[in-house]
Amino acid sequence: MGRCVLFLVRALAEVLASTVAPNRCAACDADVPPMTAFCQACAATLTLPEARPDPSHLAAFVYGGAIAQAITRLKFERRPDVARPLAAALRRAARALAADPPDVVIPVPLHPRRLVERGYNQSALLAGPVARDLRARFLPRALGRCRDTLAQATLQRADRLTNLEGAFHVRRPGDVRGRRALVVDDVRTTGATLYACAATLLEAGAREVRTLVVAETEGGRRPIGYP
Repeated sequence: MGRCVLFLVRALAEVLASTVAPNRCAACDADVPPMTAFCQACAATLTLPEARPDPSHLAAFVYGGAIAQAITRLKFERRPDVARPLAAALRRAARALAADPPDVVIPVPLHPRRLVERGYNQSALLAGPVARDLRARFLPRALGRCRDTLAQATLQRADRLTNLEGAFHVRRPGDVRGRRALVVDDVRTTGATLYACAATLLEAGAREVRTLVVAETEGGRRPIGYP
């Protein structure tokens, strides 16, 4: 009975959201039917990732086409509304974890200066619905960013890990000690950011760290040696 009520509440919330903010394509703003993230033209550019050798590190899509455009709008064009359809894609990908869910869900943090500039942490907007679906504790402030690093996109693969050394810290180690964590981000390019977050959590006592992203590049599919 409880699950039925929860389903009805979520369905009603989706209907109300579409009434207040009519559904638009996440990539081009074309009108789309309710509960639809992309128009037909944009959906044709989406590519699902192949099965990973390590299912602990999941992605909803391969980076490119409409998904890349939607992520760009979310991050750099002040479009937090785009987080809702992208979070829906993450929720579908996260079903693979339902049989063995994490204890806590943690977004990759922004440095405070960038958070002020953007007005929101896109990874936190994406991670919250995933935590609710998995019935895991959502810890949007579990990780902090100690220093404002160079933009990862400007660096070569070999420099990305070095750029992030010492960049993160766990605010309350007791929240993660002995727990299985899922770290959520928008894009996995080389995996360096997620690796640094995972290493920080494991050093603080987390029992296991898995990762989930909206999209990954081909480079992001290469293993980088998570601890």
